[in-house]
Amino acid sequence: MDRYYKERFHAQKNLMHKIADLMEANKIIETVREELRRIIPNAMEVCILLLDPDADKYTSPLQCALYDNPVNCQSCKRDRPAVQKAILQKKAVIVSQSEPVLRMDNSLVAVGSEYAMPVFVHDKVLGVISVVIQPLTNYTRRDFFLIRDFADMLGNIILNSKRQWEITQEKIHISKKLSDLSPFVPGTVRQMIDSNSDLLSKKKVRRDVTILFLDLEGYTSLSSSHPEVEVNAIIEKIFSSFVDPIHRSHGDINETAGDGLMIIFKDHDAKTNAINAVKAAFEIIDRNRAVNQSFDPGVDPVEVNIGINSGSALVGMTRFKGLLDTRMTFTATGTVTNIAARLSDHAKSGDILIGSETKRMVDGIWPVYDLGPVSLKGIKDQVVVFSLLRHPE
Repeated sequence: MDRYYKERFHAQKNLMHKIADLMEANKIIETVREELRRIIPNAMEVCILLLDPDADKYTSPLQCALYDNPVNCQSCKRDRPAVQKAILQKKAVIVSQSEPVLRMDNSLVAVGSEYAMPVFVHDKVLGVISVVIQPLTNYTRRDFFLIRDFADMLGNIILNSKRQWEITQEKIHISKKLSDLSPFVPGTVRQMIDSNSDLLSKKKVRRDVTILFLDLEGYTSLSSSHPEVEVNAIIEKIFSSFVDPIHRSHGDINETAGDGLMIIFKDHDAKTNAINAVKAAFEIIDRNRAVNQSFDPGVDPVEVNIGINSGSALVGMTRFKGLLDTRMTFTATGTVTNIAARLSDHAKSGDILIGSETKRMVDGIWPVYDLGPVSLKGIKDQVVVFSLLRHPE
């Protein structure tokens, strides 16, 4: 068997190269069939029969070359003894005296031995590779190894094709679910629901998160001194510059509210969420500085004030139902969120303020400056606040 390793490797490499750019399942399976025809010298025909009940939904049957007119391989080969034995016994079967193929015009095509190899997906036979060779010729051990290799690859192809079809069906289903609510759902929320439809029905769950709030200092004065259209263009340019840093740091933009954003970091462990939030905050400050420098001299700089807090929160979908419409958002609720929002309100002159839990998780990575306990609006007890930039009072 050792002498076939190199040839088997090259055969697999060539196949993967040929199917790399293909998207349609049918074209991929057809390419597998053509490649097997090419590398088995005595092959009269190679058929790939899909036994998955859903196969007709994500691919089309191949056509058998042994007929004078195109014939579906499923009807041509499905009932042949070698294929039926391979399905029943769940192992490769060879029939040395294979029956001739009867064409539609009642003529017979003599064939040699027939070899059938099951294609497994999670221990279930979801396909069969059937190879018919010329009369009076034989298979070699090389042929058997190559057919088995291709059967293994075909199992992965079938699995991936079915998954892609299922994902498409799920997206169609989700789209129908949201059709009535879509005008009231933020785009970021729709994307999250697309990737996980269970969010529509799941209850909120408690998770370790880091919440980042930011708002623009100088927005009010900007609005009073410039036309609304110009102000909207400025704010859009500023906020747009924040999107890449937020996504790069694995943050989800939850809400926009005039001059502010709420961002949730929830997809990793507590320490990583906190680190990602701080990384995003520093990059947001840098991006905002660059955007300010691009404005005309008549536009005063707009600072970004940021509040970050870490802790446990209830995370999930929230519906706001009114008399006229329903709005959905994906959010984190609880004290951790409230404090993050108040830290953002308390920050001045483009500062980044963080709570004690965030400080604990990022201490030693960045300098942290203790501002002492402060009273925050709506928070009963004083909160110890830390700055990452230490702006002077």
